[in-house]
Amino acid sequence: MARYIFITGGVVSSLGKGLASAALGALLQARGFSVRLRKLDPYLNVDPGTMSPFEHGEVFVTDDGAETDLDLGHYERFTGVPARMTDSVSSGRIYSNVLERERRGDYLGKTIQVVPHVTNEIKDFIGIGDDEVDFMLCEIGGTVGDIEGLPFFEAIRQFSHDKPRGQCIFMHLTLLPYLAASGELKTKPTQHSVKELQSIGIAPDILVCRSEQPIPDKEREKIALFCNVRKEAVVAAYDLNSIYEAPLAYHREGLDQAVLDAFGISPAPKPDLRVWEDVADRIHNVDGEVNIAIVGKYTQLEDAYKSIKEALTHGGMANRVKVNVSWVDAEVFDQDDAAPHLEGFHAILVPGGFGERGTEGKIKAAQFARERDIPYLGICLGMQMAVIEAARNVAGVSSAGSEEFDHEAGKKRFEPVVYHLKEWVQGNEKVKRKHTDDKGGTMRLGAYDAVLKDGSKVAQVYGTTAIDERHRHRYEVDVKYRDKLEEQGLIFSGMSPDGRLPEIVEWRDHPWFIGVQFHPELKSKPFAPHPLFADFVRAAVETSRLV
Repeated sequence: MARYIFITGGVVSSLGKGLASAALGALLQARGFSVRLRKLDPYLNVDPGTMSPFEHGEVFVTDDGAETDLDLGHYERFTGVPARMTDSVSSGRIYSNVLERERRGDYLGKTIQVVPHVTNEIKDFIGIGDDEVDFMLCEIGGTVGDIEGLPFFEAIRQFSHDKPRGQCIFMHLTLLPYLAASGELKTKPTQHSVKELQSIGIAPDILVCRSEQPIPDKEREKIALFCNVRKEAVVAAYDLNSIYEAPLAYHREGLDQAVLDAFGISPAPKPDLRVWEDVADRIHNVDGEVNIAIVGKYTQLEDAYKSIKEALTHGGMANRVKVNVSWVDAEVFDQDDAAPHLEGFHAILVPGGFGERGTEGKIKAAQFARERDIPYLGICLGMQMAVIEAARNVAGVSSAGSEEFDHEAGKKRFEPVVYHLKEWVQGNEKVKRKHTDDKGGTMRLGAYDAVLKDGSKVAQVYGTTAIDERHRHRYEVDVKYRDKLEEQGLIFSGMSPDGRLPEIVEWRDHPWFIGVQFHPELKSKPFAPHPLFADFVRAAVETSRLV
């Protein structure tokens, strides 16, 4: 039966909860324990897949097809444990489940209340897979004191009360502001945060204190005294140059030991941190740097492309180079020449996205990379834009475009080289969709197999001809244009097992030009960089040496 660690955020700041959860999970793994991490989001009342990236940042996709919060990406990157649909839940999903059960008559006509019906639903979710791992880490989104989170805090209070003594602990992340004018660290916000938590029946066992400055023993003792925790359980979380230093930093500050002490686990296995020491070494000891442009439409919010940015960092680690990422707004050169905006970069990446805005700029970015022999990685929409560019400028289909943009405009303007995917195979079942279906959860979601062409660039990169990757899209390159495009050198080097859906394209005579319909960034980790990103950065390094 799992031991539970509930991670909450303080009144002043919830900064770093996801990172602290992920780093703690990695540290427990380093000591030989199995872990699973979960996210409970009180603030999310809708499907993340229907939200603008400006509102919610990246939508992380699991193997089993869940559209989830980007924190699950951190969990996977630090622990290597594939997230599942049951590892993320929102208040919207909880209330929806309660209403569905009420409609079915599960409550036998009783009045539906937050306690016990909503809290019981949350507790049922927390307990899924209770017997699978040694530790279950549950992060509660947001901060204590917010009205949205109250049912979740009440649920974890009840959950810990229902379990045997010593099976659940609470870890609370707070902020220690530093006042430069007086040279002081202020502990009062932390004291008030803990007081707020205690007022709803939860007493933290461990405090993780975010701080820009070292925490003197005097302040640490003061926090311990007034927050009713042991001094050794007041753990400092200082600012770091890289998030991947967090496991080593938290270990130095004693977080994993504080957790083991709180559970009374003694003696405990010693941690094997060689993986994270190697990661830190690759961050700090590099042999050069490369400049890569991400040409997208959500460039004002970097969290919209969080996994891509991290996967590029991992690719840099694999090659021992620093990757300098520049965010280039595709709309800037929708009507202008792309060259002034893209010259000087060693590689170009065009990520996924939805809607027509900025797509002409992405097409020009693909053309620039093709004509200048610059390494190009197109992901999802980035692959589709590369195919449209090839159809227009090489294969003679001057009106090539996507059915997505025609649906958006309400009239036919393009020859649909990219069409709305109406039917595909998922496992042993056939899935059917219409373009008028609801937006949320109706895409081709989750992990699907692909077969790679022998001798192709991607087969060399992967080192195999059979792969599986995560998808999130509802539009697909039309295979009927394959022959015409392959005659011009754009090879369809990856296909679905039934041969109907193009998964990967690449230019035959280009140094490195690959487009993929899936999202390889979702599987990349600092200690196991995704092969596509590792080789993409390697190609960028080669280009940098030619400049």
